[in-house]
Amino acid sequence: MPDVPYQIDVLYDAGPTGCGELIMNLFMTMKKMSSKQIIEVVSYDLGAREDIPAWCRLQGHTLLERRDVGKTNHYYIQKN
Repeated sequence: MPDVPYQIDVLYDAGPTGCGELIMNLFMTMKKMSSKQIIEVVSYDLGAREDIPAWCRLQGHTLLERRDVGKTNHYYIQKN
């Protein structure tokens, strides 16, 4: 897990899950979170590089950062 300057409230390891399922699971997970909480999403799916930022813009959430660690992508999202 990368060292980040955020307090991570929720960790969601999406593994190799693809776009539709990943976004639906992320939506359901964030629905349970409080405003301003931060979720770390771990994904091995290359499509997530486009899908997660686009979804954040559409939902009004803040994508704080994406970090690539080998073939794994870590996304830090703050709920609106």
